[in-house]
Amino acid sequence: MADQTESSVVIDSAPGNVLAVIADFERYPQWAGAVKEVEILDRQADGRAARVRFTLDAGAVRDTYSLDYSWDFDADGVGELSWKLDESGVMRAMDGSYRLTPSGPGTKVTYTLAIDLRIPMLGMLRRKAEKAIVDTALTELKKHVES
Repeated sequence: MADQTESSVVIDSAPGNVLAVIADFERYPQWAGAVKEVEILDRQADGRAARVRFTLDAGAVRDTYSLDYSWDFDADGVGELSWKLDESGVMRAMDGSYRLTPSGPGTKVTYTLAIDLRIPMLGMLRRKAEKAIVDTALTELKKHVES
């Protein structure tokens, strides 16, 4: 899975505020349109989610999957949250990350995503789907944080 999709957006809020929204998985169904249900399956000693199950309904794509998370942030919320697929009905792999860096008075959020589906799909179509997922996630995150 060498191919991946990456996009960035600047959000008018401090990295710590953006991180708080990203880390609050249970509220994703309130602002992330395709996410219907979220369940924290396991937590790290510091209380952050270690494994999360999502139920997704993005029209043509419906799946319930779980992701394992790794957190690497400083006290100001600058750093990276990365994940790997644990279980899925539709995907063989899903590797991604949110990288938060200061940008003027706001935060640059860079989202990287690579998906491998169980069903055959041309690489060009897979990357197009990844780009739609990444762009939608960043747009919804920005709108939610800035509201």
